[in-house]
Amino acid sequence: MNQHERIPRPATEAEVRYLDGDFRVLKPGSFVRCAVTGAAIPIEELRYWSAERQEAYASPEVAIKRLEALGLLPKA
Repeated sequence: MNQHERIPRPATEAEVRYLDGDFRVLKPGSFVRCAVTGAAIPIEELRYWSAERQEAYASPEVAIKRLEALGLLPKA
């Protein structure tokens, strides 16, 4: 290894404040957890969340499932 090579760091979970249309990283990290599936979502791939519930979702389908489970959408 030479002085210019990076030493890989373990992935750490970020602490995020979800806002309407944006989010703010409160504690740096490389991922957040999906509130429904528990899957790690890389920060750079985070696209779906609820500002009201302060939850991240892995996909739009997962977000819809969560809304259905909360009774906020009719079940398909």
